Amino acid sequence: MDPNRIVQALKGTIDPNLRIAAENELKQSFKIINFSPTLLQIIVSEQVEFPVRQAAAIYLKNMMGQYWQDREPGPGDVVFPFNIHENDRQQIRDNIIEAVIQCPESIRAQLTVCLRVIIKHDFPGRWTGIVDKIGMYLQSQNSGSWYGSLLALYQLVKTYEFKKAEERDPLLAAMQLFLPRIQQLISQLLPDATVFSVLIQKQILKIFHALIQYSLPLQLINNMIMTQWMEILRRVVDRDVPPETLEVDEDDRPQLVWWKSKKWALHIITRLFERYGSPGNVTKEYFEFADFFLKTYAVGIQQVLLKVVDQHRQKHYVAPRVLQQSLNYLNQGVSHSLTWKHMKPHMQAINQEVVFPLMCYKDEDEKLWQEDPYEYIRMKFNVYDDHVFPATAAQSLLCKAARKRKEVLPQMMEFCHQILMDPASDPRRKDGSLHVIGSLAELLLKKRLYRDQMELMLQNYVFPLLNSNLGYLRARSCWALRSLNSCWVLHSFSPLKFHDELVLRNAVELVKQDLIADKEMPVKVEAAIALQTLISNQEQAKVYIRPFIRPVMQELLHVIKETENDDLTNVIQKMICEYNEEVAVIAVDMTQNLAEIFRKVLESEEYEECEDKTVMALGILGTIDTILTVMEDHKEITQQLEGICLQVIGLVLQKPIIEFYEEILSLAFGLTCQTISPQMWQLLGVLFNVFQHDCFDYFTDMMPLLHNYVTVDTDTLLSNPKHLEIIYTMCKKVLTSDAGEDAECHAAKLLEVIILQCRGRGIDQCIPLFVEAVLERLTRGVKSSELRTMCLQVAIAALYYSPALLLHTLDNIRFPHSPEPITAQFINQWMNDTEFFLGLHDRKMCIIGLSVLMELPNRPAAVEAVVGQIVPSVLLLFLGLKHIYASRMLHKQEALTRGQGTQDDENEEIPSDEDEVSVNRNAMQQSCSGPASQGDEDEDDDDDDDYWDEEGLEGTPLEEYSTPLDYDNGEDEYQFFTAALLRVQSSDVGWYQGLTAPLSEDQKKQLQEIYSLSQQRRSMASKGQW
Repeated sequence: MDPNRIVQALKGTIDPNLRIAAENELKQSFKIINFSPTLLQIIVSEQVEFPVRQAAAIYLKNMMGQYWQDREPGPGDVVFPFNIHENDRQQIRDNIIEAVIQCPESIRAQLTVCLRVIIKHDFPGRWTGIVDKIGMYLQSQNSGSWYGSLLALYQLVKTYEFKKAEERDPLLAAMQLFLPRIQQLISQLLPDATVFSVLIQKQILKIFHALIQYSLPLQLINNMIMTQWMEILRRVVDRDVPPETLEVDEDDRPQLVWWKSKKWALHIITRLFERYGSPGNVTKEYFEFADFFLKTYAVGIQQVLLKVVDQHRQKHYVAPRVLQQSLNYLNQGVSHSLTWKHMKPHMQAINQEVVFPLMCYKDEDEKLWQEDPYEYIRMKFNVYDDHVFPATAAQSLLCKAARKRKEVLPQMMEFCHQILMDPASDPRRKDGSLHVIGSLAELLLKKRLYRDQMELMLQNYVFPLLNSNLGYLRARSCWALRSLNSCWVLHSFSPLKFHDELVLRNAVELVKQDLIADKEMPVKVEAAIALQTLISNQEQAKVYIRPFIRPVMQELLHVIKETENDDLTNVIQKMICEYNEEVAVIAVDMTQNLAEIFRKVLESEEYEECEDKTVMALGILGTIDTILTVMEDHKEITQQLEGICLQVIGLVLQKPIIEFYEEILSLAFGLTCQTISPQMWQLLGVLFNVFQHDCFDYFTDMMPLLHNYVTVDTDTLLSNPKHLEIIYTMCKKVLTSDAGEDAECHAAKLLEVIILQCRGRGIDQCIPLFVEAVLERLTRGVKSSELRTMCLQVAIAALYYSPALLLHTLDNIRFPHSPEPITAQFINQWMNDTEFFLGLHDRKMCIIGLSVLMELPNRPAAVEAVVGQIVPSVLLLFLGLKHIYASRMLHKQEALTRGQGTQDDENEEIPSDEDEVSVNRNAMQQSCSGPASQGDEDEDDDDDDDYWDEEGLEGTPLEEYSTPLDYDNGEDEYQFFTAALLRVQSSDVGWYQGLTAPLSEDQKKQLQEIYSLSQQRRSMASKGQW
């Protein structure tokens, strides 16, 4: 392999004019033996231009990611897929550690990814030598090899970071060698604060963090070793950062290696405390360690972190992630009396001088608000990044301390009250006070002292700020209003009422004005959410806003269009549900607007890269779906909405964007619930093409729509044979492919629905196809009883459709493994599985099927053979139905008589000298105390409990797909069975004797009860009461 030829090709990939030819050259060469080792030679060669070395590193990374792992031919393939040759792999394994050590940072980043691929697939089996090689460079006196070898070790540890403890043995064996060395190395380097030294220290800390992140290897880290590491961590956190770092721009300081090393040390400390060092909150294997950690390290480390927090209090620079982790550690310490005892004297100062300022509006907030208000909104509502901010950690610490330690809440509320009362208070401190109160809303509304004052507080302090000339205060007031209002309902079983309706009217009017008339977009967003919260939680607020619903909804659509904020799609969905009659007038315009926003989102340049855009698009589809649902009874509006929705569906299917398939199928379902237009019938063919490409991945999502095609417009379904053929083909493909049993259950259910829906409608030619498809599936392995009974149910429905046709079909079906007709196999399987028919519909179908079986005029021998099982099976099924009907009646009564909850104070506080966990343990012990064998004498009564489990009493998930049997005027199973048995009794006494002879006295009594119930149901039906 000529290196110069590869160098020229790589150089060409950088030049836009030569790129295509260069890429073709590389494609022709990459499978040649020695290509990948040559790439590695180019990467490490200092004689090659740097951009070419970078290009080679990227190419090697991509190539190894795709072709390093051994791959076998796919089903039906005869040619083995390309893998990097083992000789080439060995050359790379022999040289990659040295390459990581030698290369500059930007190339090293690509090589470490390559290294991770090799470790993942080859360690320890093919590459035990990595341990010796890393060890050699770590032990070297040449410090230049330390950092690169630590990067290699980090890749080894990261590969095992999240594996189960029992799968980490190869790593732990290696760390027996490496852990003492890296501990020695970091201890040796700690006094040296130069960049290179601290960089190595940081890398060692990252390795230790990855080692203990998911499980703590106590066999590797005993108490003595942990003590040495805890001292190292304490020193890293406690040491000063060089003063010259203050000359660096504040935005860039967190990236400095001194702050990064502190961050990683704190990651370790906090992780150890949260996951392994909190007695009562750890798994069994860490019980002893947790007690040791709390008593030995927790307080000493906390003192260091109190110092870090105090540095921030005194306005010395502390990197945000360092402050955040320090506050997280203190949060954990609140629960334990030992740490709380040392924290308590400082808590008021921490809350008022650290936590509170972090919760106030800051200069960086103001800068972002003014320069990019849309980014400000995105940042404030971005829950994914929220956990890394000091303000979030501060809020969590405050809420935990206020909830668990009794001194904290009154002190903080008095502090905020003083600020809000003082007209001269800094507006930003007022913002912080409202932020604190809103954050504590859940707790405040559990305590009568504060709950009773909330209306006055809103009137005096929040409402005036809704008219503030400062946008951020208007936004914060909306936020506080919605925080308090949503909690009123959340934490009281009946909503708290405003005592003065004028106060509520004022609140609604102010928030409405902030939404409609405010010029600041962040205010509009907060006002929209606040308004929806008021309307949802205050009945009178709903009345006040009703006359203004059109401008409110129009403004909501405008704000959604401008901000693409997903929270607002939830707001508009809830508003649509609250005001469905008012929305009817503007539903078409709203849907058109939403469709336009959806199109704009899909066509935006950043759509592919931005997850927020996908979430937003999903929210819009959900909102259109909500409009469809609410407008379901407005036929003329739904007809207008159909065209808009079909455009949206077309946009998704053309691209195609498979992550939206579930949503567009839900839209199509909504458009077919009442009637099905010719355009929607055309969609069936389009969806069939989608099914052919993406196969059964979305069959269960299609099921509600397919069910509509069968049940809503059966006439059109049967008028064109193509329609039924499409649906059958889909079901057949699911049942004969590896679709998974859930999809197969749905396919079988759809076939059953078709049979029952079209009974008496002349689909005789379909019955043999349907029955053969499900019974063939039963000849292959079936794991769940649900699929087995569902397949049987299709044949049972066919028996109900036409007994003679089913028996003829069974006599003519032959499967390869059995030359005999399968009638006997079907009957025997059915008899064996009657106990697995669960829910209401399935039991009812089984009873009707067995009733038809009893009455067959020309009984097959297989039916004669099971004569003694038929009626007992029916009785068991009726017993299940009796429990279901009783359970549903009980649930109805409970729903009607459910009492109101109380509003007494809820108290989670724990005394200062107690741990949170010890209080929990005492409660647990009290609840468990009592006679251990209280119910022993009833043990024998539990034998049949399995049959009456929750699943047996609830409807099965597939019962939502209704059939004519399930309608109010559908077949009554009690009357159907008793009529059939009585006809048998009068027409064939010998057969009747065979059916009833095996019954016990209890079963005979149950049969008599069924006769009586049948009479009652017939009587009620004739009076129109059933």
